[in-house]
This record gives sequence, C-alpha cells and structure tokens, in this order.
Amino acid sequence: MKLLVRNLDRSTTEEELITIFKEFGEIEYCTVVMDPKSGSSKGFGFIEMPNTNEAKAAIKNLSYKTVGRNKIRVKTTKN
Repeated sequence: MKLLVRNLDRSTTEEELITIFKEFGEIEYCTVVMDPKSGSSKGFGFIEMPNTNEAKAAIKNLSYKTVGRNKIRVKTTKN
C-alpha cells in the first residue's frame, strides 16, 4: 500500500521516515520529494508498505504525530 506523508519538516530525511514507519512493518520504498532547483524538501514524501494491515496501523498511529517541528499527516494514495 502506497502512503502519502504530508507536512514534513523540511529537514526530515528518508532515513528518519524509514525508522519511524519501520516500527509498524516492512518498508518497500521511501522517498522525500525534493525541489530540483533548491535541493530542499518540498515537505512531503511517499512510503510503500507491502502489508495492508501494517500500512493501516502506520496511518492510524502516525497521523498527526510530531516529527521534527511539524505534525505529519499520513493517508493512502489514489493509485
């Protein structure tokens, strides 16, 4: 299940996201979307978890959790 993670602190790294989400299950893919001109984070990213139940647990437990200075929002993507 592919998840969209929004409202990331601009300093949050892919490694930090993996660490946070790994608590709920296997991570197949993780990326933080970067601005090509500035090289800084655009404040959102994607996580793919192969197990639907683990992904749902991550959504439930991580939505509105403070990471860095921001409360992240986690939801499924449409594809």
